[in-house]
This record gives sequence, C-alpha cells and structure tokens, in this order.
Amino acid sequence: MPYSPLASVLFVCVHNAGRSQMAVGFLSHLAGDRIVVRSAGSVPADQVNPAAVEAMSEVGIDIAGQRPKILTTEAVQASDYVITMGCGDTCPVFPGKKYLDWALEDPAGKGVEAVRPIRDEIRGRVEALISEIDAGRRA
Repeated sequence: MPYSPLASVLFVCVHNAGRSQMAVGFLSHLAGDRIVVRSAGSVPADQVNPAAVEAMSEVGIDIAGQRPKILTTEAVQASDYVITMGCGDTCPVFPGKKYLDWALEDPAGKGVEAVRPIRDEIRGRVEALISEIDAGRRA
C-alpha cells in the first residue's frame, strides 16, 4: 500500500524569509515525511534572513539552503492547512482548508538575540500543530 502523508501545510509570511522558513524547518525536523510542508510569501525576499538561519542552526536545524518563494494559488489549493504569519488578506481562501493566523513578531532587521524568542514560539506552535494533525488522524 503506498504511503500517504497525514496532511500538507503551507506557511505564509510576507517575505518568506524568517517566520515561515523557521516553521518549515521545525515541521520538517519534527514530523519528517509524515506531513508535507511548504512555504511562500506575498512579497518574497532575495534570501532567507541570516539571523533566522543562525537561530535555527543553534537548535540543530539547517535552513540555510532554503529560498523565499512567491505565494501561488496552486500552493494554497494543494494544502490542508494554511498558516499565515502577517500576510493579511493577500492569501487566497478556498473551502475545505483550515486557515490559522499566527500573530508572530517579524524577525526582519533583528539580530539573532531578538530572533531566538520568535524561533522558540514558532517551535511551540509547530509542536501543537503536529499534535492537532495527529489527533485528527486518530479521530
């Protein structure tokens, strides 16, 4: 029988360079291939925020090779969960998707010391999301 992931998750923030990239790193690290994960931004930056890369490296997760991507309708349609992190109403809405808005401070322009608490909050939210997805599968 072919393997089927539990769910697919799309993390969206404006620049797809900090919060969403850290969330992808945590979800990929903690859930492995059980959950398909992607990210995008409404106005993607040229590169991932170096302070976010450093903060994630401190916890053993390498996001240095990631690249910001533009938000597409197809990415939203392909996802079960769409989690916005400050992109407001630029995210298309489709029936049957679960939309969550995580109000998180933007790490843009901040040093690693200021990014660490944001990173830690993202980890907690990702862990709760994994628990919710697992519980939904058992239900």
